Amino acid sequence: MDLSDLLQTLLAAMTPVGELRLSIPWAIYHLHMPWYQALPISIVGNMLPVTFLIFTLDRIVNLARLYSSILSRILDWWISRSTRLYTGLYRRHGALALIGLVAIPLPFTGAWTGSLVTLAFRIRPRVAIPLIGFGVIISGILITVLTEAGVQIFAVDGERS
Repeated sequence: MDLSDLLQTLLAAMTPVGELRLSIPWAIYHLHMPWYQALPISIVGNMLPVTFLIFTLDRIVNLARLYSSILSRILDWWISRSTRLYTGLYRRHGALALIGLVAIPLPFTGAWTGSLVTLAFRIRPRVAIPLIGFGVIISGILITVLTEAGVQIFAVDGERS
């Protein structure tokens, strides 16, 4: 693994739409990185923006409302959608609902959405970050298992064992 592979994997994991759903398959299929390297690099890459977002998202939303109507509308839509979708889950399970929300590797779930839910429900950072981290680990394991299964099922003879 060279520095370029490491950076590609880290950056893919940091994207709000891709997250681990992009970085792990990219690293394993395209970069031919072993899963035991792709998984921790992707987890670190996915958690880097979370630690920043948890502490600054409220300021980012306020700045977007002041200076960018497009960004403001996107963030307001995402926050209201997340609030609407996850209010029941939050009422039933409290902050622990973040684990499930982040762990399920589907669109509009993941660490970025977990960060927005943290803002919407005013969950303290010292509570939110470990819960999101645990969800990221679970999601990473699920995606790695599914990716490796796909590699084994669809591998052409001699390409990969």
